[in-house]
Amino acid sequence: MRVESILLAGLCLTGAVGMEAQEKLAYPAARRGDTLDVLHGVEVADPYRWMEELDAPETRAWVLAQNRLTESWLAQAPERAALRERLKALWNYERYDVPWQDGGRYFYTRNDGLQNQSVLYVADSLEGAPRVLRDADGLRADGTVALAGYSTSEDGRFLAYGLAEAGSDWNTWKVRDVATGQDLPDELRWVKFSGAAWTPDGKGFYYQRFDEPQPGQELAAANRFQRVHYHALGTPQSADPLVYQRKDQPDWYFGSAVSEDGRYLVLQVESGSSVDNALFYRELGRPDAPTVELLKDFDAQYTFVGNDGPVFFVKTNLGAPRGRLVAIDTRRPGRSEWRELVPQAEETLVGVSLVGEGFFAEYLKDARSLVRRFALDGRPQGEVALPGLGNVAGFGGRRRNRETFYSYESFTTPASVWRYDVVGGKASLFRQPKVDFDPAAFETRQVFYESKDGTRVPMFLVHRKGLTLDGSHATLLYGYGGFNVPELPRFSVSRLVFVERGGVFALANLRGGGEYGEAWHEAGRKLKKQNVFDDFIGAAEWLVKNGYTQPKRLAIQGGSNGGLLVGACLAQRPELFGAALPAVGVMDMLRFHKFTIGSAWVGDYGSPENPEEFRALLAYSPLHNLKPGTCYPPTLVTTADHDDRVFPAHSFKFAAALQHAQGCPNPVLARIETRAGHGAGKPVSKQIDEVADQWAFLARVLLP
Repeated sequence: MRVESILLAGLCLTGAVGMEAQEKLAYPAARRGDTLDVLHGVEVADPYRWMEELDAPETRAWVLAQNRLTESWLAQAPERAALRERLKALWNYERYDVPWQDGGRYFYTRNDGLQNQSVLYVADSLEGAPRVLRDADGLRADGTVALAGYSTSEDGRFLAYGLAEAGSDWNTWKVRDVATGQDLPDELRWVKFSGAAWTPDGKGFYYQRFDEPQPGQELAAANRFQRVHYHALGTPQSADPLVYQRKDQPDWYFGSAVSEDGRYLVLQVESGSSVDNALFYRELGRPDAPTVELLKDFDAQYTFVGNDGPVFFVKTNLGAPRGRLVAIDTRRPGRSEWRELVPQAEETLVGVSLVGEGFFAEYLKDARSLVRRFALDGRPQGEVALPGLGNVAGFGGRRRNRETFYSYESFTTPASVWRYDVVGGKASLFRQPKVDFDPAAFETRQVFYESKDGTRVPMFLVHRKGLTLDGSHATLLYGYGGFNVPELPRFSVSRLVFVERGGVFALANLRGGGEYGEAWHEAGRKLKKQNVFDDFIGAAEWLVKNGYTQPKRLAIQGGSNGGLLVGACLAQRPELFGAALPAVGVMDMLRFHKFTIGSAWVGDYGSPENPEEFRALLAYSPLHNLKPGTCYPPTLVTTADHDDRVFPAHSFKFAAALQHAQGCPNPVLARIETRAGHGAGKPVSKQIDEVADQWAFLARVLLP
């Protein structure tokens, strides 16, 4: 019998493990302290405050005990080994990232299938034999050192690259000679949320860093007062001159870019208290040039696309919630002088690039990609024909380039890489992966449903063809809903394994995301965050009402802000779900701003320091809305001990509180990965193990 048949049979036999009759698990002891905060006149208990000391012996002992319990429980799942083997089989396919060109050389990453980390290659021509430029895969046996970013000098001579260890957001940056493949002595530390913006002469680059944290606080301390430096090749980091900082703005974060003509350093300024940003610049030809605050009001979103001398091309949503492209003459920057190049369209403008003397504009139409071309003066030049209804990424390059590259993927199509001839307007396939499955056996649908307040919300459904709508299918509902991030059709081996076993995968495009522009985002943030949870609950109710599933066969999943989504919804409607998979979630909405980069999320969540926003946060905070004695759905909480994006104590405290509150035998388990972080750079082997455990968990608890 084929593995695929065994897995399909396994789903039908999930009831055989007797979950209905099992006794409540004996959870590891978690001391309930007496910490009590008074916030805006409200007493708020925090009995697991001690878990915020991640390396304290008591916390470490609790983590080890939780992992032992979870491992012993999952070891009883008969499908676990078969799931892992099927995941490995499907994951084992060749994957390419979108190439880029500098100095006549082509650079791209490739993974042969099961390599823990993708390898960066360079080739002297597009079809020339590639050679390895940087391979992080062998830096540690467990694959937990990853390339966290890279940038080549304009002449293609040098590669600046960042390394992240154990999933941390902290990066160490180095420089490699492309011709020799050898590293220079340069090393930059305490770099976080930064790239490398090279000057055209290739002598150095701009980057962002923080102060070195106190020993032992590297993964917990708040990241504040980021500053911009310039690094000249061949000099120590201690000699890197300070380019820009704001001692009066602890929660400002910077993105650096050097204009293609080398004339300007452009700073995109993000503020932890605003979803909008500012745009500053400095002339590089004048050593004494001031930093000009071109757009300083944080009243909209501004993205520097390129320039024509002193005229900046800027993508913005000012006066256009779905986005537009404008030209701003820095000599006459008043808004009455702005020239609109690409007006707002019916679709949402999510990205613009300047390549080959024209613009490529990427739009979302009901969460599906659409790409249009425009001349420098804004004249429309047609669309880029895409292979289907899916998701594209790429279209990068320089103004003088006559080619660009992009990737295309869908729920059932792995990301293929295409070369686009800018002059001829033709696309040709560069690389197409082959995965061991038949996409013709599956179908993707997009449906629309009404949320609680009548808002029309889209949702993608992926399942085998010929599905009978009898309410019997195990269904996985995924969502995010925040930070203006759109959820798009993406190929996922893990989801494919779920649907090939007879399951239904559902992706709801919730408010708070970026699918329909700023109005859609605005409708799901701060005091309106409950709309996001209502949208997700509405998706679950639609799936049940329309015969796809029933509550005891419906699982919900989300990570980071999506982990918050899952935690809040299982607290509000525990009877609606048969399982929950919250990953690296923001679960304590009263203390999220006190750790790592959490203060930057105030723009989306609101601040616990604000009385009105505090009340809204308390009303849905997953940690604070669990009621003892309630029967909560089977839940597998996943996090990592090196997550310095969402502090791991969020998940620790939530798992302990949910275990304490659980009023029925449904299991509440915590899976805490070691030497891993928020998700970026996680080795393929760890990804496979984690997904196998999540699907094995669902196979045991989603009863027929």
